[in-house]
Amino acid sequence: MAADHASRRAALRATLTDRGLDALLVTDLLNIRYLTGFTGSNAALLVTTDDDADESRTVVCTDGRYVTQIAEQVPDLRAVVARAAAAHLVESAGPQTTAWGFESHVVTVDEHARWSGLGSGVTFTAAPGLVEQLRTVKDEHEIGLLRAACTAADRALADLVAAGGLRPGRTEKEVGRDLESRMLDHGADGISFETIVAAGANSAIPHHRPTSTVLASGDFVKLDFGAQVGGYHSDMTRTYVLGRAADWQRELYDLVLRAQQAGCEALAPGVDCAAVDAVSRSVITDAGYGELFLHGLGHGVGLEIHEAPGIGAAATGTLVAGATVTVEPGVYFSGRGGVRIEDTLVVREQAPELLTLTDKTLTVV
Repeated sequence: MAADHASRRAALRATLTDRGLDALLVTDLLNIRYLTGFTGSNAALLVTTDDDADESRTVVCTDGRYVTQIAEQVPDLRAVVARAAAAHLVESAGPQTTAWGFESHVVTVDEHARWSGLGSGVTFTAAPGLVEQLRTVKDEHEIGLLRAACTAADRALADLVAAGGLRPGRTEKEVGRDLESRMLDHGADGISFETIVAAGANSAIPHHRPTSTVLASGDFVKLDFGAQVGGYHSDMTRTYVLGRAADWQRELYDLVLRAQQAGCEALAPGVDCAAVDAVSRSVITDAGYGELFLHGLGHGVGLEIHEAPGIGAAATGTLVAGATVTVEPGVYFSGRGGVRIEDTLVVREQAPELLTLTDKTLTVV
């Protein structure tokens, strides 16, 4: 099933009408991809509210490098060519569309000043996050791409473990490169972010970057990684023990697993995002380690690895069906080691759909 970009633009038009805007000048490249399918590195899109059925007034602009690409990827919209894409659309504004929203969360002050000085007669109104709000709810096409990205990551990790890739003597960097290569072998277009491999005391650093640290028997090894398929990201964390698990490691792992399960079970439409964090965090706090849970419980994931909604103690808003989020509690003992367990899930009406399927039972390798 192909993405229905026209329906996404129609939903945006309804939002613009509610805001009293004639158009939205879209300059964020991920938002342009979401609304049109275009994947080039330079573009601007004008979505107007007074289009007829064939969207005759909606126009996308890019430069000469992408003439062939935009014809292939966006055959349903009028395309124009100009290096300064957004400025060209402003200069070309017709008299019927004068009240334009713009993505003030990504547009620089200098860009806004330049557009305002072009003498086009357009009145600009800050309209941040309108497309991102639409992106919060994934359609089944998007969920299919997310599922494929999660599958690539699951299979890569299974291969890594089966091949003995987690063993004493290897460095964090070696393990990270190995895992990333295996994700590509399993169909990923790329990686979601720099893979985190954190061994021993480094596992107590939430976002440790892999180093030449050598894995040793008795270490926690934390792997936080993701694959990208069709522009959509997966995100998963698993923590292993090398050789033999000490009692404190088993107890800590069990605590984080119980917190993670509680957070996953709390995902449902209409639930406050902060309440989901509280359900999971209370498991760790009640055990006396609340101060060692150093970050929010999770975040949305899609065209960006971190997007709306946020799930944390200070989060606002409620979950909606179709949101795809992570649940990733962690406890970190500085200088000793830490555990994080993370899954990517889709919020559904009946029960959340788990997309990252690698077993979460404590695994000693």
